[in-house]
Amino acid sequence: MVKSGTDAAKSLGLRLTIVEAKAADGLEHAFGVMVRERVSALLVLVDGMFFYNRARVGDLALRSRLPSMVPTSDYVQAGGLMSYAPNSADNYRHAATYVDKILKGAHPGDLPIEQPTKFELVINLKTARALGLTMPPSLLARADQVIE
Repeated sequence: MVKSGTDAAKSLGLRLTIVEAKAADGLEHAFGVMVRERVSALLVLVDGMFFYNRARVGDLALRSRLPSMVPTSDYVQAGGLMSYAPNSADNYRHAATYVDKILKGAHPGDLPIEQPTKFELVINLKTARALGLTMPPSLLARADQVIE
C-alpha cells in the first residue's frame, strides 16, 4: 500500500509523508511530526485505534491546522473535515442478511462476496470554517450530509 500510495502521489505532483501512530499515546507525537514536516493535509486510514480516538484525532487535526479526509462519517461527526465512504448502516444491514442465511443453513463459502453499493459524502462545515476553508457550493450540493 505504501508503494501504490507513493506512486499515486508522485503522479499527481504531491509528496506523501507517512506518519505512524501505533497507539493512542503516539498521536501527539505524530501530529507534531506532521507540523514539523509541513504536511498540508491528513488522510486517516481505517484502524481500530484511530476509530476509538476519532474525537482526539479530529481535535489534533484542527489544532494542527490540517484538513482531514477520514474513513467514515463517524470521524466527521467527531470533528474530521470530510469522508467519502460506504454507508455503515447499509453495510450492517447487508451483514445481517448474511448472518441470517448462515443461521438458516447456508454454507458461508457458497455465499457471494459483495462490494458496498451505497457511498456517502459527509462534510463538516464547522471544521472547514475553523480551518479557514471555503467549501465550493458544488461540493456541498453533492454531499449526502453537511454538518453545520
